[in-house]
Amino acid sequence: MVDAFVGTWLLKESDKFDEYMKELGKCSVYFYFFLLLFFLMRAHCAGEYTVTLKTQSTMKNTELSFKLGVEFDETTADDRKVKSIVKIEDGKLVHIQRWDEKETSLVRQVNGNVLLLTLKLGDVVCERRYEKAE
Repeated sequence: MVDAFVGTWLLKESDKFDEYMKELGKCSVYFYFFLLLFFLMRAHCAGEYTVTLKTQSTMKNTELSFKLGVEFDETTADDRKVKSIVKIEDGKLVHIQRWDEKETSLVRQVNGNVLLLTLKLGDVVCERRYEKAE
């Protein structure tokens, strides 16, 4: 199931990312530039249950390793300290982050050489479309 996510993905389109960042309480100007600049995501799996996601941009690089279905502490790219859990549900990689009585979901799904990332916080829904680079 996780194999579909393995590879290098290049951001091609983003819709409502600025609204999502505002809902997080982040400075929209800073993240507006983050949105426009180079953004690459790499996914790697070790065995059936361990996943590593690396993101690279001109602003910040991050690396996140986790075991599917096991809660872990995460420091997000925007420096939030959250409790996270990632599961496979209906072929989608569902990532839930919780902090300060808030919750956001990051749902990744693959269709051919396209990865769609849907971010949801409250009533705000952002979609980011990636294409497979390798």
